[in-house]
Amino acid sequence: QVQLVESGGGLVQPGGSLRLSCAASGRIVLRYVMGWYRQAPGKQRELLAAITSSGNTNYTEAVKGRFTISKDNAKNTVYLQMNSLKPEDTADYYCNLEIISTGYNYWGQGTQVTVSS
Repeated sequence: QVQLVESGGGLVQPGGSLRLSCAASGRIVLRYVMGWYRQAPGKQRELLAAITSSGNTNYTEAVKGRFTISKDNAKNTVYLQMNSLKPEDTADYYCNLEIISTGYNYWGQGTQVTVSS
């Protein structure tokens, strides 16, 4: 089992920044993909950014150039640095871990981000 705990959400003004964290604990997973998703009210959950165990990253067009995904292997934590935030970035943000060998997914409980003046 893997447990994921997100933190770092909150209220921020347009143009501001936040850094989300996703701390993983439990079983050791060597090959994985970790992703940050968000879900706004009335909308489907969407993938924003992903990082593999080897450090390769990928971003959706909506956040490319504004958001940066990174990881600290020593802390078993993945981060999402969000800059130039817009009101349309308001959503619940979730981290996800996919184990490459099995395809099994784990989700965190989510953290809320509100971008408003």
